[in-house]
Amino acid sequence: MKTVNIMIVGVGGQGSLLASKLLGHLLVSEGFDVKVSEVHGMSQRGGSVVTYVRYGDKVFSPLVSEGEADYIISFEKLEAARHASMLKIGGQIIVNTQQIDPMPVINGATEYPADILDELKAKNIKIDAIDALSLARKAGSVKAVNIVLMGRLSNYFPFEKSLWLKAIEETVAAKFIEMNKKAFLLGREN
Repeated sequence: MKTVNIMIVGVGGQGSLLASKLLGHLLVSEGFDVKVSEVHGMSQRGGSVVTYVRYGDKVFSPLVSEGEADYIISFEKLEAARHASMLKIGGQIIVNTQQIDPMPVINGATEYPADILDELKAKNIKIDAIDALSLARKAGSVKAVNIVLMGRLSNYFPFEKSLWLKAIEETVAAKFIEMNKKAFLLGREN
């Protein structure tokens, strides 16, 4: 099996590391060789955070090169645009429609780009946009955006829903399992 390359991109505090842990756990349990690499920007200050997850029969490096990502899961629209060059031709971006203003926008030095997703679509990039924040609220916590996005991602993989739910049980703190399962299902089914 060829190596599948996944990037999880967002800003600090959005739970991208838990998302990569969940995904990695599922893939290892299915017998794949998995490499996960976490690249922290100014994550403690709301800066960009990138996690690479690569799996296949044998994976030699944890990093994804430009133009090689099969999937990009973006926790925010601007992060999707920032990392779009990493996507391979025919790849898929799953993006939360939430807007999180970066520091230059907060400071008034620049404006948040309008029509980001339309611009990506105009470049023939496949976009699967989801209001993950609203679904996370519906599940019980805005912090579940990451798991909503994993639910949406699960539609692109051949693994049974039960395997994903088992991975949630095995990677999430016990008191948050049911809420995260609900978030996953909302992302998968909406």
